[in-house]
Amino acid sequence: MDYSLRELACFTAVAEELSFTRAARRLHMAQPPLSRHIRVLEEKIGARLFERGPRAVALTPAGRAFHEESRGLLAQLDRAGECARRAAHGEETRLRLGFVSAVMGSEIAGILRRFREAHPAVQLLLHDLSPAEQMRLVAEGRLDAGFVGLLPAERVAGLRFVPWSRERLMVFVPSGHPMARRTRVDLAALRGERFVAVSHEAAPAFSARVHDLCRKAGFRPRIVLESPRAQAVAVMVAAGSGVAILPESLRAFAGPSAPGVALRGSPEITHVFTCPTRTTSPALQNLLATLANKGFQ
Repeated sequence: MDYSLRELACFTAVAEELSFTRAARRLHMAQPPLSRHIRVLEEKIGARLFERGPRAVALTPAGRAFHEESRGLLAQLDRAGECARRAAHGEETRLRLGFVSAVMGSEIAGILRRFREAHPAVQLLLHDLSPAEQMRLVAEGRLDAGFVGLLPAERVAGLRFVPWSRERLMVFVPSGHPMARRTRVDLAALRGERFVAVSHEAAPAFSARVHDLCRKAGFRPRIVLESPRAQAVAVMVAAGSGVAILPESLRAFAGPSAPGVALRGSPEITHVFTCPTRTTSPALQNLLATLANKGFQ
C-alpha cells in the first residue's frame, strides 16, 4: 500500500493529540487539509481510523492497530536522515574494525581514543579475529578495516596495508626454565627446545616470520602444539608445554608464569592496518588520518 509520509505524520499527530485542532496546530497546517489527509489514508486502508464526536476524537480498533504498527516509522526515518547527514560529513554511526588481541595494547587503545575524541559520533565495533579472518572479512565487505598484525606475504586483491607500529619479538619460557633468569639469549640456543606456536592458518605472516628467524639461526623449530591465539600459546608456555616466540606486548598477559626474554639482535615485526584499496568512507579516511598523525618510523 502506498502511504505518503504526510499522511502518516497527520495520522500520528491526531492519534497522539486525539484532537484535529491540536494536531493541525502541532503540524503548522490548517485543519481542512489535515482532515483530507486522514480521509485519504482511511480510503487506502479501507477502514475508519477515528471516531469523530462533537467534542472528542477516539481511535477505532483499526486505528489503534495501525498506530501500534506505524508509531516508530517516522522516528526511524528521522534517524535515517541523521545518519545520512553524519555520513556526508565523515561521521558514520559505526565503523567495524578487526584486531588481533595479542597486539591490542596501549598503542591501539591510544589511537582509538584519539579518534573517538575527534569523532565522537562514530561508533566503533571491535571484533577479535585472527589476521586471516580479518583480511577475508574486509575483502568481503563484512568488516571496514582491521589491525591485522604483520604484512602478509601474499597480498589480498582489493586491500591496502598501512604500517603503523613496530614491536620486538621475545622468547617466552616457563618460569622454571634455565633461560628464565637470563636478560638476553641467542636464538640459536633454542635449537633443542620444544616450541608452541601460533598456527600458520590463523596468522600465516607471523608464522612465516618465526620460521624464517629460526632458519637463519640454523635450525627448524620443533613445534609440538599450536593455537590460533597468541594468548593461548602463552598459557601453554606457562603450563610447561614448550617455549614460544611472541610479540613483546604479550609480557603483560604472560606475567611471571611465562617470562619473556629478549633475543640477541632484537628482531622486530611491523604491524599493519588493512582496509579496502578504494576507501570511500569518510569515517575510515579519518581513522587513516589518525594513524598517519601517529607517525611511523
